[in-house]
Amino acid sequence: MDLHGFLKALARRWPTVVVCLLLAIGTAFAATTLSTPVYEARTQLFVATRTGEDTTQLNQGQSFSQARVQSYAEIVTTRQVTAPVVEELGLHTTPEELASRITARAPLNTVLIDITVRDTVPLRAARIANAVADRFTSVVERLETPKRLSGSGKSSRSRTSPVSLGVTQEAVAPTAPVSPRPVLNLAAGVLAGLLLGAGLVALRETLDTTLKTGEMLTQFTALPVLGAIPYDRNAPKKPLVTSDVHSKRAEAFRKLRTNLQFSQVDDPPRLIVVTSSVPGEGKTNTAVNLALSLAEAGVSTCLVDADLRRPCVAPTFGLVQDAGLTTVLIGQARIEDVMQQSGGGLSVLTSGAVPPNPTELLASARMEEVLRELADTYEIVIVDSAPLLPVADTLGLASLAQGALLVVRAAKTSRDQVRTAAESLDRVGVHVLGTVFSMAPIPKGGRYGAGAYGRYGELPAPRAEAARGAAVTPSGPHHTSET
Repeated sequence: MDLHGFLKALARRWPTVVVCLLLAIGTAFAATTLSTPVYEARTQLFVATRTGEDTTQLNQGQSFSQARVQSYAEIVTTRQVTAPVVEELGLHTTPEELASRITARAPLNTVLIDITVRDTVPLRAARIANAVADRFTSVVERLETPKRLSGSGKSSRSRTSPVSLGVTQEAVAPTAPVSPRPVLNLAAGVLAGLLLGAGLVALRETLDTTLKTGEMLTQFTALPVLGAIPYDRNAPKKPLVTSDVHSKRAEAFRKLRTNLQFSQVDDPPRLIVVTSSVPGEGKTNTAVNLALSLAEAGVSTCLVDADLRRPCVAPTFGLVQDAGLTTVLIGQARIEDVMQQSGGGLSVLTSGAVPPNPTELLASARMEEVLRELADTYEIVIVDSAPLLPVADTLGLASLAQGALLVVRAAKTSRDQVRTAAESLDRVGVHVLGTVFSMAPIPKGGRYGAGAYGRYGELPAPRAEAARGAAVTPSGPHHTSET
């Protein structure tokens, strides 16, 4: 995935980034609120040597102090310093725990030692820092006092130490805590949230093999997308676009109708199978509304429900389902006896009774005869068939047709499913006219159809009459159509 694709993925999955950002900020805020404030008190010591006024001795003393001061800093956190401080101040802690809250630092090329103490109480932090400095001074001076042999042969210390430590800055109670830091925690939360959100988006894009846009579908299948049907939450309740002819869905099906008519200008297909990879992709909805759109344009159209496992055409129109295609196939009726009419001049051949052997019926010679008879009677026959992957019904049926439309649901159908379905149709020699991208997200920034363009597709009376005369439609023996 390149940078452009990743940025598009971020824009498409922005709720994931926002949720991660809010969670990270909330965590940072909670950590800041629940953390106990910690204060730091700082004292500074100056290390000097006891020398005379001779310049050489002063320089030697200075070099001696700088050489020793780094070692002195390591003594600050030893037990011989912290244990007396704990006892002196009556602290409810151990010398080791106190040592973990003390930091000693000797800047290079100086004779200074900075002692910092952290505590949850400002005044106590200052008291501990000063007590540590006093005790540390005593320990260092005692360690630096040279030993001498007494008259009895035992060693003893002289009364003076060559090193002297003085306090240059006493610790005072701090006024503000050094931890937690709200601004720093917030910045860290924002950064962590953005990184987490971007990581999750990248992971989901890597694991998600569905097709999100029509461009992705075209690139993957090398088939033209003849129509992108926008998602409409009211579609299950109002599946027919005739309920609102100015809606985005209605305009999308009119565009699909036009693209289909222009896709094969020299040899327009008259028998078209509409199928999908798996159930739930909008296959029946596409077949029904495409047939209605063709009939609306004046094209003599017949819709056949050949999904003999889960027929849905009759319930969609409110027609009788018991008598239909299967009735004709077993010879109990003629086509004209069971053909029904819906609104808009569309002829509908429902599925009829559900048979026990749909695959054999749909691939039979009698089915081929029925389709040929319908193609001789109508300009276009739209056949709603079963999904390709779960059952083999459509493969035998599609080989009898002149073309197929493959319906792909946006962000739902996987690449493997689309690839397998297309390869299945290719193996039986079916010409796939193109794909239909169903339930596609509505592009931002446009109220296409009934919005900024008004009642798009509706022409004034004089222009409408002129359009009828110049319409390009499939050839047929009975009707002249309009687009």
